[in-house]
Amino acid sequence: MKLLEPLTINGLTLPNRVAVPAMVTRLSGEDGFVNQAIIDRYVRYAQGEVGLIVVEATAIHGNKSGPLLRLSSDEFIPGHRELVRQVHGASDSKVVPQIIHFLKVARSGWRQTIDSLTTAEIDRIIRQFGEAAARARDAGYDGVELHSAHAYTLSSFLSRRNPRRDEYDGRTLEGRLAIFGKVMASVRRQVGTDWPVGVRYLAEEAIKEGYTVEEAKLIALRMAQLGVDYISLSVGGKFEDAVHRAGQPLYPYTGYSGDRCMPGDWYPPLPHAHLAAAVKQFINAKGFHVPVISVGKISDPADAEHLLQTGQADMIGMARQLLADPDWPKKLREDRTDQIVRCIYCNVCKQLDENFKEVTCFLWPKGLRQAPPDATDGAGPAWPEGGAGLVLKAEKGQVKLTWQAAVPGAAPIAGYNIYRAEDDGRARVTEAVKSTKHTDKVVLGGLRYTYYVRGHDAAGRATPPSDAVRIDLPIPSAEPADSSSQMSSDEVHHA
Repeated sequence: MKLLEPLTINGLTLPNRVAVPAMVTRLSGEDGFVNQAIIDRYVRYAQGEVGLIVVEATAIHGNKSGPLLRLSSDEFIPGHRELVRQVHGASDSKVVPQIIHFLKVARSGWRQTIDSLTTAEIDRIIRQFGEAAARARDAGYDGVELHSAHAYTLSSFLSRRNPRRDEYDGRTLEGRLAIFGKVMASVRRQVGTDWPVGVRYLAEEAIKEGYTVEEAKLIALRMAQLGVDYISLSVGGKFEDAVHRAGQPLYPYTGYSGDRCMPGDWYPPLPHAHLAAAVKQFINAKGFHVPVISVGKISDPADAEHLLQTGQADMIGMARQLLADPDWPKKLREDRTDQIVRCIYCNVCKQLDENFKEVTCFLWPKGLRQAPPDATDGAGPAWPEGGAGLVLKAEKGQVKLTWQAAVPGAAPIAGYNIYRAEDDGRARVTEAVKSTKHTDKVVLGGLRYTYYVRGHDAAGRATPPSDAVRIDLPIPSAEPADSSSQMSSDEVHHA
């Protein structure tokens, strides 16, 4: 299986092709120092055997920003060194920090933009990237990732909305790329050429007049020409379409571009895979084979493997899925994929970040700050004698499901996965709940739906599938009908 094959990046060998992209935790204090909660979050990914762990955005400068890690001075190095030591002690996982520069944002909604920066200020930013990378190497990290995505400084220079009219001129692609070239040169002067330097940038801005994959391919080519060691692609997450809440600073994931950045449950699986594939194909055709990381609602091992086997990506990035279950790679290696706790893309984690709260997962047992430990010993849960007793009821354009509570095994019941198939299609997890009922509001008359349920504990050990129940929904009549006969044509069958 290619997912589990090692990959060497500029002398660094990753144990597998699974990566966790930088994902904010809000576990650090206002002081920006690494604490034990931060360490525990990244050690948990290492225990799950994630190949490449990218530590959340870490500031290269001192602007106030709430709970954000920092590498803006040497005083932060010891904390990062301890993080690296504990991650390396947990497994063969490799770890790099994502270093970031951002501009000021006020509670009034005002934000500083790149056209306000003087040449001297830009020169300082370029220098700060190099200095922070040097601190990362001193701390023992396996490499560094340059944050050139979303709403932040380097991404704003890359944007087609770049308003500058000097050597960083937004009207030309070369002008937009100029600062990144200088940042790469600054970083290489500080860390040398024998240490991995990756980049995360946007395959598509997803804003009005923003760039698309056509320019993203050219940006990737220049990054490859500059000696970037891997390319991690994202989408959207911009200030330009952010929704301002009174009294709060702008949060760049509240508009359409934010939806595209963290596509919710209403998006199909793999909505961005074609973008990474296009970038990879383009740079490969130009003679560059810089590894490309594909991200965006990739949670099924079969989907991830297909992207690698068909040459659409070199690595698979999963942020929310690995937050839900950091043991995803380990379970894959041990042939326990049926125990993976599947992310349902409810975006509770996103909402917590937006509201300045510690980022946890809805699927974890209540009160945990980290993902629950993996477990292989002991019995999994089971259905009571007589089965789950799944019952379906259709009314008012929705299907209501109820079932019996599962019987705990070695650990308490953590929740239930709802599986649904349309007509004779493949059953997929459509929702996860912690109670014994669910209402499916996205159904259409004229289709046949089949449902079943599985209960699971926090480690992902699950019951067998419940009895499968099928329902045929009628196409609603346009003629007036009395309520007593409206649903009489629905047929419920035990499959």
